[in-house]
Amino acid sequence: MSALTVSQDPDQHWDDLVRYWEEMEWPEGSKVEIIEGIITVSPAPASRHNVIAARIQRRLYSVIPDDWEIFQTQAIAVPSRLGMFIPDLLVAPVEECREAESHIPGAVAELAVEVTSKSNARHDRVSKPAAYAAAGIPLYLLVDRWAPGGPTVTLYGEPKGDVYRVLHAVKFGDPIKLPAPFDVTIDTGEFPVD
Repeated sequence: MSALTVSQDPDQHWDDLVRYWEEMEWPEGSKVEIIEGIITVSPAPASRHNVIAARIQRRLYSVIPDDWEIFQTQAIAVPSRLGMFIPDLLVAPVEECREAESHIPGAVAELAVEVTSKSNARHDRVSKPAAYAAAGIPLYLLVDRWAPGGPTVTLYGEPKGDVYRVLHAVKFGDPIKLPAPFDVTIDTGEFPVD
């Protein structure tokens, strides 16, 4: 199943778009994001997708400080990019998220992780890295199961404006190291391949 988009009036104000996103009843189990000002409803991810996210999460838990958490369904707002995103994994200080009702500012995140699905790979490769960089999220890990040259994992960092620098890229099967404050190696050989 592919993603559904709900187009809004291009002149609609950010607050109106967020209110619509918060108040509308969306299909249960779906992932609802605002990407470049368009509400996008995606089906729940496949089990392979979830296994990859779970394996990364397990490794991250071994290295994050006690006052940080790994969130799977936390929405982050990037108003400058007309975006409300729900990364597959988001690492952020617990204190920064404690008062959040529906979303937190993207700037409080330390790491965003996206695992592509066939229907949303373009968003994860183009729209989301631009928004995450614009928000100032220090690291973005893209697990691209559908990359044209075969499954890859790319670590982005050093955001400037809405652009990241590629810090490291590997094919599935090769390890990838996340720098400080994580200092952890993720074994992509544990990832299921489609």
